[in-house]
Amino acid sequence: MARNKRIFISFDFDNDEGAKIMLAGQAKKSDSPFDFKDASVKEPLTGDWKEKVKRRMDNVDVIIVLCGKHTHKASGVAAELTIAQEKNKKYFLLAAYPDKTCTKPTSAKSSDKVNEWTWSNLKTLIG
Repeated sequence: MARNKRIFISFDFDNDEGAKIMLAGQAKKSDSPFDFKDASVKEPLTGDWKEKVKRRMDNVDVIIVLCGKHTHKASGVAAELTIAQEKNKKYFLLAAYPDKTCTKPTSAKSSDKVNEWTWSNLKTLIG
C-alpha cells in the first residue's frame, strides 16, 4: 500500500486559521490520501524565515494554498507559493469558503485556478 502524501498548507494566518484547522482535520479520515503535520508559524520566525520555510517544504509532497477573501493581501502566502514554485513542488489553490469570493496570492500564475473544496476533489488534487 502506498504511503499517504505529506502536505504543507499555506494560508492567511490572520483570516483563515479556522479553515486550515478544518482542512487538517480531514487528514484523520479513514480514506484520506494525505497526512498533515502542522508546520504553520504561530509566531514570527526569527532570522531568514524564508530559509526555514524552504526546509519545511523539503519534507512534503504537495503544497495546498488555502485561498480566502484576503489572500491577495497576505504577503507570507505569496512568499510561500513562490518558494514552492522555485522548488518545483506540486501545489494547488483551494477555496477556503464555498460562499465567499476567494482570492489568489499575488505570486499565483494566471493559469492557477482556485479549486472547489470538496472531499472527492481534494483527494483527486492530492493524487
